[in-house]
Formats: sequence, structure tokens, C-alpha cells
Amino acid sequence: MIANYHTHTTRCKHAIGSDREYVENAIRGGIKVLGFSDHCPWIYDREYESGTRMLPRMLAGYVDNLQKLKKEYEKDIKIYIGLEAEYIPEMMPKQDILLKDYPLDYMILGEHFTEVEYDTTYTGFETTSEAALEKYVDISIEGLESGRYVYMAHPDLLNFVGPTEIYDRHYIRLCEYMKMKNMPVEINMLGLIQGRHYPNDRFFELCKEVGNSVIIGFDAHDPSWLSDVDYMKRCEEYARVRGLEVCEVLPGLR
Repeated sequence: MIANYHTHTTRCKHAIGSDREYVENAIRGGIKVLGFSDHCPWIYDREYESGTRMLPRMLAGYVDNLQKLKKEYEKDIKIYIGLEAEYIPEMMPKQDILLKDYPLDYMILGEHFTEVEYDTTYTGFETTSEAALEKYVDISIEGLESGRYVYMAHPDLLNFVGPTEIYDRHYIRLCEYMKMKNMPVEINMLGLIQGRHYPNDRFFELCKEVGNSVIIGFDAHDPSWLSDVDYMKRCEEYARVRGLEVCEVLPGLR
């Protein structure tokens, strides 16, 4: 594999390893382009500390350290500095203020929540609610349409376990939107290797029907994943057996 744009750091509180270890393992694994996209902090309207994302005060250190590594390893690998974040309309103004002075290269959409985190539940929990699925797809499309994000992490994260016809009715809208925008669909390595509910086979059948291309996102929370060729091959095989074209690099981020 040439590139990975989905890489976390210990600042999110559920990853291991130093920033440098992620870079060195990527080089060892033959990766030429490494994008860091740790979970973006939020400015909340009340006192609340998320257990799954960096704090606002950590952002400066995140960017500063990655800039140093970017310079140090420039002959060996191209490093991009990004963030993974939900799109939650009422919270975007404060996020814009928080991020405006940082030299970020990109953001990816990861819709773990469709509302403020302390007011809702994780979208990966099982649900039979069509309303929840419809809202997830609607807000994901709205977020992608905003132009903030280069692509969407694990777009099949909403864990709908109701009737297939309802699943198809809504998820195909997301596939069609991403096809229209020439945006690759992520096959999430973390989900595949750990046997999570994503990548969802039915979702990628819809991708095949629509004609989506795919991109492999490591969702790396452990540096060793970036040099594990077997993990890479398993993701590539997942795409191959489904007849999906793999996009090796993101347009505009090479």
C-alpha cells in the first residue's frame, strides 16, 4: 500500500505508541504517504470531558510534534496533519474558531455521534430505528457537502440491524452521493481485523452496485499496524473478491 490517511495518536486516550513510532512503522511497511487524523477536540457548552478524543489544550502539541516529524522524515515519507471529526451543525462555529490558526492539511468525517456527545449514543451500537439510520445518512451527506472533509471514515458505522430493504434504502443514498462526488469509500482495517460490524458486507454490495471506488483506511491505533503486510493484504482481498476498485491515494493529497 502507498498511502494511509487514517492514523491516531495516544492523545485520543485509546491508542498506544509514540507519534514517531507511527512514522517509522509506516516507513517500514513501505507506505509513502502518512496522514495523521486523530479525533478532533470539541468546545462544549458545558463542563464535559470526552473519553475518546484529545482535549483542546492538546491540539497545539499534536500539530507542533507532527510538523517536526514531517520535516525530520521528509526524505523518507510524506506526512500530512489532519483530524477526524463528526459533523454536528450546532457545534461547527466553535470548532472553526478552535481550528482556524492551525496549519491542518485535511479533515475526515467520522460520524460516531449525530448529536452532541453527552446527549446521544454511539452510532456503532445496534439499532432497529429507521429514523436513526436516516438521520445518520442525512447528516453525513450534509457534512460531506460542506466541503470540510476529504472523505468519510467507516461510512457503514451506523449499526442498523433491521430489515435489509430499509438498510438499502438509506445507505444507497450515501453510496450514490460519494460516487457523484468522486469520493472513495473507506474499507476500515480496524473493523475488519477486529471482526467488528464494519466493514459491512451488504454495504459494500451496494458500493459495487453503485460503482464506488474504495480506499483502505488503517484506523491505526497501534503503530505496528502500519507495517503489518498481512493486514494490508486482508483489506486488499476484501476489496478484490467484491470487485471493488481500490484508490491508492486521495486526489489532492498525494
